[in-house]
Amino acid sequence: MDLTPATALPKLLAAAWLLPLASFVVILFVGKRLGPHGKWAGYLAVGAIVSAFLLSCVAMFAVWLPNHELPVAHHGEHHDEGDQHDGAPADDDHQHGTAALLQDAPLTACADHDSPFQLAAFQENEAHADGHAVEEGHAANPPPTYYFGDWYSLGQFGALKLTIGYYIDALTVTMFCMVTLIASCVHIYALGYMHDELHDPYHDHEVIVHGHHLHRPGRFHRFFQYLSLFCFSMLGIVIAGNVAMVFVFWELVGICSYFLIGFYFERHSASTAANKAFIVNRVGDFGMLIGMMALWASLGTFAFGDKQDAKGQTVLTESGAIAEPGIFSQLRTAENGYRLVPPASMIAEETRNDPAIEAEDAAAGKAGHWLLLVAGVGIFCGCVGKSAQFPLHVWLPDAMEGPTPVSALVHSATMVAAGVYLVGRFYPAFCPEALLVIAIIGCITLSLAATIAITATDIKRVLAYSTVSQLGYMMLALGLGGWIAGLFHLITHAFFKSLLFMCSGSVIHAVHTNDMTEMGGLRKKMPITAYTMLIGCLAIIGAGVPLTPIGFSGYFSKDSIIEQAWSHAQTNGGVYWAFLAMAVIGASMTAFYMFRLWFMTFTGAPRDHHKYDHAHESPRVMTGPLVLLAIFAIAVAWPAFRLTGLLEQAQPVGTAAGGSGVLIEDLVVPAEHLSHAPNIKLRAGLAAFSSAFIGVFGAAVVYLWGYLNPREIKQTFKPIYTLLWNKWYFDQLYNFLFIQPALFIGRQIAAFDRGVIDWFLHACAWTVRLFSMVFDVVFDRTLVDGTVNTAANWTWDFGLLLRRFQTGSLRQYVLFIVMGTWFMCLAYFAAAFVLMS
Repeated sequence: MDLTPATALPKLLAAAWLLPLASFVVILFVGKRLGPHGKWAGYLAVGAIVSAFLLSCVAMFAVWLPNHELPVAHHGEHHDEGDQHDGAPADDDHQHGTAALLQDAPLTACADHDSPFQLAAFQENEAHADGHAVEEGHAANPPPTYYFGDWYSLGQFGALKLTIGYYIDALTVTMFCMVTLIASCVHIYALGYMHDELHDPYHDHEVIVHGHHLHRPGRFHRFFQYLSLFCFSMLGIVIAGNVAMVFVFWELVGICSYFLIGFYFERHSASTAANKAFIVNRVGDFGMLIGMMALWASLGTFAFGDKQDAKGQTVLTESGAIAEPGIFSQLRTAENGYRLVPPASMIAEETRNDPAIEAEDAAAGKAGHWLLLVAGVGIFCGCVGKSAQFPLHVWLPDAMEGPTPVSALVHSATMVAAGVYLVGRFYPAFCPEALLVIAIIGCITLSLAATIAITATDIKRVLAYSTVSQLGYMMLALGLGGWIAGLFHLITHAFFKSLLFMCSGSVIHAVHTNDMTEMGGLRKKMPITAYTMLIGCLAIIGAGVPLTPIGFSGYFSKDSIIEQAWSHAQTNGGVYWAFLAMAVIGASMTAFYMFRLWFMTFTGAPRDHHKYDHAHESPRVMTGPLVLLAIFAIAVAWPAFRLTGLLEQAQPVGTAAGGSGVLIEDLVVPAEHLSHAPNIKLRAGLAAFSSAFIGVFGAAVVYLWGYLNPREIKQTFKPIYTLLWNKWYFDQLYNFLFIQPALFIGRQIAAFDRGVIDWFLHACAWTVRLFSMVFDVVFDRTLVDGTVNTAANWTWDFGLLLRRFQTGSLRQYVLFIVMGTWFMCLAYFAAAFVLMS
């Protein structure tokens, strides 16, 4: 087999992408006939996604890594050009070889230090970066290694090309491995969790019909049908080579979430939650369409990368220019040192309706930047909806109405991850002002969701608000210039959040309730679930030993976010310290509500003895994935796994050196490597550890040791508790601002319809009916019917006349024949005489 990256990667990842689609199609047509009650449909879906994972691993370990050596940095060495490797393009300006190491920018992965202990010490030494890198104007990094092409062309309309294509870099391959691995665990887990759907009829105890529980056919095969399509859609977003293709699969993910959240659609709460998720996401997608149109109008392309040949080489014109430049190459050209500079086409589009603006903006150096801001914020609006960011965060907690395996997949590796992924993929096109918007939204989201999670008692809703908060952390990191930090946390979060949700499903499967106030003491009944969930809790709070490489996965990724927030605040000062403050406070709240959840569920005395007595550990098909995910939740971020090296290899063009604002002139996005300076790492690490310790200690004081009574705390802070219990009244606010006005307008339109339109139509109908009655009497009955009736009467009378000759007498008939013959002969001779004379 040809393992050349340009040839093998598109084939391997295309196969991994299409396998879930094949599973969906087979189950769609013959799912009910695959074993008793469609049981084998589950195994088919599992086989498809596990095969996709294996193909992704082949792409990573047999193709990508052997041909693309991970970055290696040595203290004091400067790397101005990207390392060239076998199979990687080599053109200085236009080829996409391995990203050059930023001058004086130490990297966090080193091939010579495999042990996490050695590498941490190495990182400390290498992190001694030049604190004035931005001011000294170090060159931005060139494009990373990537492979771009089209599988199929849907059509070309003028300059607009719509294709099904791919954009494959280290981030793509990493995301494929992560998504398919977690999806495989969820699929296997679902075989046990959804086993009740194999019963026919299935008894839904939450729906009452005519005084009895709902009995319906099982939908086991349909669940895995939707799950397969969901995975296919997410992988389509990851591999997409252009924004238009991203949008198609973006919407397909939305419709899949609608099906899965509303899986129990007979329940009013589930159907309402599915509608809410679908509608709220369409609000964000409207902004995304605006961003897409701004890009198309100004750049004339939707493609991420430049056109390449079969060997992965960029296609050039005779003059040496890129034949078909993508979005990133147009915005960050080699001539501009890979800095973000609006091209002439964007400036022309911005000033098309008012040429006077061109001279003014050109004089101020702002030409094209407003349109760049609109495009960036527009694309981000779609991410706000998909990743449940403020103010479109309200749909995600209600999505808990779907089966728990759906929650695990939605909240970790698919739908909500898509928004963060798209921000990371689109990162070279975000100007500093757009990044500031992203950081502000992320900061508000992480704080808002964390406060709500503190008071929630539904175990899945606590985790749902935790997801919203952690997504806010990722957006905050990306907005502050921490591209690696944000995507690093996306990957670690995917593992421990899927683990946490699947553990909560195991608990619900045992006690048949989501309410933590009815749990307690389950650690003895469910040890595997309890301790794997404890690992998930420790991972999400970033548990570890400060300033050492000993810690869970979240310890590495969350600390990197706080380090970047510290670097950003130190660079900009003033109100920008609020980003750091909220990140640290949010970390403390995360530790509090996560250990509140664990203590209320697994420690203390049982609060409902009936549920406790019937509780039991889940079957191996459910606990096996928990153990596997727990291992990844502990170790996936360890330096020995080189995850940050993979992300550095995919560092978007021109983003490693940070940047400065144009529309906001005093805004600086610091280079991410500056956050690794020893003084920042020390203070950020201690701040992260202290905040997590305070949160865990506070939860233990209230919910483990019982030194404080939660009921008394509620009464003492009743106004605040009520505010948080009602989720800051966002649902009520949106109901007042949007839903009720929409219903009012709908009622008025309905009244207008009934009172005006219906009246007019009824009047028209009455007029037509009256006319038809007059027409019937005057024309139809008098003229038409009279004419027909007269002709009929004449015919009748003529028939009666002829009847007189029908006597039945043979003599009379002979007489008539003779007389007739005589008259005919007489007529013949008379006519002949006349003619002859």
